[in-house]
Amino acid sequence: MKQLSILSKIQNHMERFSPAEKKVAMYIMEHAELVPNMTTKDISKNAGASEASVVRFCKTIGIGSFKALKLTLVRELTIADMNINDFSIIEKKDTPFDLFNKVTYVNKAAVESTTATIDRKELEKAAEAMVKAKKILFYGVGGSAASALDACYKFTKLGYVSMMSHDFHMMIPLITNLEPNDVLVAISTSGRTKDVLEIVQFAKKKSATVIAITKLDPSSPLYKEADIKLCVPDVEQDHRIGSMASRMTQLNIIDALYLITFHQMGSSVIEKFHEAREEVVRLRR
Repeated sequence: MKQLSILSKIQNHMERFSPAEKKVAMYIMEHAELVPNMTTKDISKNAGASEASVVRFCKTIGIGSFKALKLTLVRELTIADMNINDFSIIEKKDTPFDLFNKVTYVNKAAVESTTATIDRKELEKAAEAMVKAKKILFYGVGGSAASALDACYKFTKLGYVSMMSHDFHMMIPLITNLEPNDVLVAISTSGRTKDVLEIVQFAKKKSATVIAITKLDPSSPLYKEADIKLCVPDVEQDHRIGSMASRMTQLNIIDALYLITFHQMGSSVIEKFHEAREEVVRLRR
């Protein structure tokens, strides 16, 4: 089974844990599939730590409660076990409706799992940067390009100079015209896509704020380069038939950023929304 994002998060927090919390962390990492069916008493007994340490451990990693930790593990274990997005799908005799249900469940679970990888402070920093920006560029390649296009459309509706291009060479002049306080949103689940990294490095030379929508992986180049990290769970295999659940997690974060920015801008954008809507209605006639 591949590494789960919640286990990666626990591993990344290892130096922050107290000795007792570290015992809990090690037990959970070694017995992840058993934890959803256990109580805090079970964990404390098997890990050799108090129940209070189990509760503190959950708070340290930002989960909040042991129940929430179990739910996160259940979702991620389900995503990892279904494997609907790798080539093993051809070995199963699923009906079209079976596959529809599996896709629906995995997409839903992937989006819900984002609550375990997103950092509240990073989200607040991203919202603040978006509100201050005059220009916002979005960039992603492959499946992530679709998310970038959706984001570009949404923020154009808010009145921003919002742009994206599928073409790397078309992005270069757009980056050239960035100024301090402008924002580049770089979208790459792996955090290792060469074209995305080149664009990010150029944007940083222009003193733009780089927001990365990427998986929680401190070793990835994009994670290291970004000023603000909005992390998504790692819900897909390297060898896959297409970007499915990962795209849903990207779109979920984009929708959240859009709504947060809309909320902070307040009534100033309402008139423009109505004007655009009226024009759309007129053109339908």
